[in-house]
Amino acid sequence: MQNDPHKLDNPVWHSLNETHQNFAISYEGSKYYHPDYCPFGGFIDIDKTLESNDAYSRLTKEFYVVGEKPNFSNKLVLKKDLVCKQMILDKPIYIEIKEEIIELQSHQSEELFKLVNLIQPGYFKNKTALLGSYYGIYKNNELVAVTGERMKMNDYSEVSAVVTHPDHLGKTYAKQLVAHTTNKIFSENKTPYLHVAKTNSAAINLYERLGFWTRREISFWNFEGIKNSSNGKNPSVNY
Repeated sequence: MQNDPHKLDNPVWHSLNETHQNFAISYEGSKYYHPDYCPFGGFIDIDKTLESNDAYSRLTKEFYVVGEKPNFSNKLVLKKDLVCKQMILDKPIYIEIKEEIIELQSHQSEELFKLVNLIQPGYFKNKTALLGSYYGIYKNNELVAVTGERMKMNDYSEVSAVVTHPDHLGKTYAKQLVAHTTNKIFSENKTPYLHVAKTNSAAINLYERLGFWTRREISFWNFEGIKNSSNGKNPSVNY
């Protein structure tokens, strides 16, 4: 594959400029996912970020700008700098898939939403599942483990929501789901990548055993808006 790895330095911008352009809220020099789908933004013009972050903050209480630190006004509070390892997989994962893995459908979206937010609250929104394919494992008619796709470019798809219910840990469900999801991405002639908090050593160890390697560290700048009544410029919205 002749991919441009530099696009991964600015994954939100390039996803919203390519495969996910219909989910974009665009300001001059910045793009954000519609907050019903994913509270992420990216930019190519740092001089415009103060205004665009203020405008986006009026659509959602809390959001993340991924990559370089943006400018921001006193209308926003920087809650944290979540530093993640950005990891890439170069070849398919050859392991035995022992469990029945199904692609989740719209009627299972509420189960998916509840399970992901039980383990990773705040990132997975009502319409996040519409960004890509999500896969799950059921036990006794209960969804107990999931993995899916979030940000998508022409040549890269992000693996996300690698979640197992606490009552079902230690059964290699996550390992099998990651293998299933990444192999599906490879079948589309795309490269799988993911983001994991650099403090999450257990997950990092799992991904490394599966063949992922760390490309770089990347920041998710977590902002919260302070209520204000200014109007600002209207964005261009596609969703």
